[in-house]
Amino acid sequence: MKFRAALVILLPGLLGFLASALAQAFFAPVPVLVFKVDVGMALFLAGAFLSLLLGAGHLGAARKGREADLWMEQVGRENRESRRQFIRRLDHEIKNPLTGLRTALVNLREARAAEEQERAAENASRAAERLSRLLADLRKLSDLEERPLEMLAVDVPQLLNDMVEAVALVPAYGNRKVELLISRVPWPMPTVTGDRDLLGLGVYNLLDNALKFTSAEESVELRARVEGRAIVIEVADSGMGIPPEDLGKVFEELYRGTNARGVEGSGLGLALVHRIVTLHGGELGVRSSQDSPRGTVFSMRLPIRK
Repeated sequence: MKFRAALVILLPGLLGFLASALAQAFFAPVPVLVFKVDVGMALFLAGAFLSLLLGAGHLGAARKGREADLWMEQVGRENRESRRQFIRRLDHEIKNPLTGLRTALVNLREARAAEEQERAAENASRAAERLSRLLADLRKLSDLEERPLEMLAVDVPQLLNDMVEAVALVPAYGNRKVELLISRVPWPMPTVTGDRDLLGLGVYNLLDNALKFTSAEESVELRARVEGRAIVIEVADSGMGIPPEDLGKVFEELYRGTNARGVEGSGLGLALVHRIVTLHGGELGVRSSQDSPRGTVFSMRLPIRK
């Protein structure tokens, strides 16, 4: 391969040299006092110049090829490391409910009093539910890669209202209030084009996350406004906030922040939202503070398309 490339580069120069020799043999040379370069020399110089151009192009292509190989190698390393981290996190997330389930079954078998049996059964049920939720979220994340999007007009205010009503049906959040703030002046909010079910799932997960990490006395707001050619949906809370070292990792699959270890969850909710927003050509951002005033804001920016 290298020999062929060298031959292609040197060929114009060789042809120019041959043309120069033939020109010297068949044409009378130009007198030196008139002009130094004759026809043969001109052909030789043209061939040499073309060889230089080809050589420079080949070197540039080779350099770009090396850079591309290095980039692909780096991407491969990052993907392998990401996969290893995912497997480690998955092992940890599955191991916890399985350990709890085993412990609960042992306690259930050894329990004598009815109260102890009931408590062990509840612990087993919680562990099984956590494992089931983890597997269900993994399935949802996997389905996003194969499921075609239904790109239809979505009424954002109606979608947000439906999601507020949906979280209110969760027994743990029955007494919680989510304030819905939608900008309607000076004109109604335009629709976005997207998959309504997936966008609803994204908003629901953000609301569930906000309610999970706030107490009953703390506030949760769901906001929407138009910014240029995009609709920005925000879920804001006045909860504990996210540590700065976790902010850049909260959208990673199965990542659990330092202040989220004691809160039930699969670690896939935010990763799922991030994938949904990306599939719709949007952006998902987060800003948070643990200082006063503390709280967290997740923002979905969705493009307005006709």
